[in-house]
Amino acid sequence: MKLIGIGDSVVDYYKHQGVMYPGGNALNVAVFARRNGASGAAYLGIIGEDEPGEHILASLAKEQVDAARVRVVKGITGVATVSVNEEGDRVFLALNKAVRVQSLLKLNLGDADLEYINGFDLIHTSINSDLEPELGKLRHKPISFDFSTANRWNREYLHLVCPHLTYAFFSGSGWTRTEIEDLCGFVHKLGVKVVGVTRGSQAAVFSEQGKWYEQIPVPAKVVDTMGAGDSFIGSFLYHYHESQDMTSAIEKATAFATSVCGYYGAFGHGKEIEL
Repeated sequence: MKLIGIGDSVVDYYKHQGVMYPGGNALNVAVFARRNGASGAAYLGIIGEDEPGEHILASLAKEQVDAARVRVVKGITGVATVSVNEEGDRVFLALNKAVRVQSLLKLNLGDADLEYINGFDLIHTSINSDLEPELGKLRHKPISFDFSTANRWNREYLHLVCPHLTYAFFSGSGWTRTEIEDLCGFVHKLGVKVVGVTRGSQAAVFSEQGKWYEQIPVPAKVVDTMGAGDSFIGSFLYHYHESQDMTSAIEKATAFATSVCGYYGAFGHGKEIEL
């Protein structure tokens, strides 16, 4: 299986360490799919012509994730300033959204991009990627989409995006089973085959066309939760695409996401910097 992540990338700047780590949902999922065994992975997005952008590209090269179609432009790469609390949960302190190139410019997928993307089996993107106008060009391929938390979307937005998707992921810490079932039913009616709701320390709940699956998290010592959700998605997509076995894919994704919580940064590659 070959997966391409399209859209968002940043560096996560751990101010208390003075260290930046590469990140961003679309980028992370591509890396994690590769780490789980994907025969090929790529990232397509926009980064600045600066030190954080260079670090993102260098980290992708180390992870054997292709960056051939990444746009490198004059400007500032996205930086999320974060901290980690005593429980290991990452806390976002600031985001340079007003000045980062990812906000000032939008991805417009041309013929060369689409030909390149056609070489992959699966596409992943997210609500942070501003890719909604381009989804119609990609819907001939299975598309995975991370909707993040409930304050980021509404039913109108689901109507806009879901008809293009095969996989939809939501962060639903604190949601009741009734709320989850209502959302999954709504999203299935819009054409999505698989819906997953991760809930932090609570059991993840998945629905495959109305068939329910639940996975209790694996106990672990948590250093940093950065990348936990993205690692779950990347691992799940690889294993499910290969086997079509929901139970096995969810179990493997849970174990992998647990391991990711054992180090700083989404997938490591920390570099000292003053920002």
